[in-house]
Amino acid sequence: MTKKRTTTLISWNVNGIRAVHRKDLFLPFIEKYQPDILCLQETKALPGQAEIDLPEYEEYWNSAKRKGYSGTAIFTKQKPLTVRNGFPETIRKKFRLEHDGYGDVNEEGRVTTAEFEDFFIVTVYTPNSKEDLSRLKLRHDQWDPAFLAYCRELETKKPVIFCGDLNVAHTENDLAHPKENKGKHGFTNEEREGFQNFLDAGFVDTFRLFHQGNGFYSWWSHWQRARERNIGWRIDYVLVSKKFRLKIEEAFLLPDVFGSDHCPVGIRIAV
Repeated sequence: MTKKRTTTLISWNVNGIRAVHRKDLFLPFIEKYQPDILCLQETKALPGQAEIDLPEYEEYWNSAKRKGYSGTAIFTKQKPLTVRNGFPETIRKKFRLEHDGYGDVNEEGRVTTAEFEDFFIVTVYTPNSKEDLSRLKLRHDQWDPAFLAYCRELETKKPVIFCGDLNVAHTENDLAHPKENKGKHGFTNEEREGFQNFLDAGFVDTFRLFHQGNGFYSWWSHWQRARERNIGWRIDYVLVSKKFRLKIEEAFLLPDVFGSDHCPVGIRIAV
């Protein structure tokens, strides 16, 4: 009889990995939680800049061309079969992903994909629609449809797990003050619709398999002791292909992990 093995996947928007490391918070986090796969967003660094020594892990970075901005990475104990940075050319052209006035979204290091034997892992840092909603059109008309199309394309080969900072609270249970924030960036109808489209396509919000209601947040403003008071938003997610949902043993948030304005989120997978 083969013994069941559990894989721990953790996703964290570190809001600058060098800053977290300088605070001596990154390595203790790794040591305590021992993720088998760690997906990072908003790394704001090039490979080697953070000077992190993790001999147990393979490291795959997708850094933005603009220094100190955006970026994603995957650290994994098991070497992937393949790794891809960004969207394939066919997706970029189909959804006209290009320079939108803020920059070329294809050069912001927002998507990293690693292929393993049983699944794909995709880590994503979704563009923020901006406080004045000036990037909402890119987000709604191009980015969200492109990312969904990409994940569905991968899904034709094997199940997909995608995780990261999606920069949207899906329902009123996903932020502390929904009425006050309705229509504002991160809680517009367009952004919420983009998330719902993932669910309608069969992807599963793993956290909601185990936890219902409100009070579960992954991001807090720096203002007015918001984190201490738990006045936050759940904008960091792990979603999986529907056929993979029964392999999810647990989904969790780690609000006691500090170093960023986001906390890590994760799942445990039976493989």
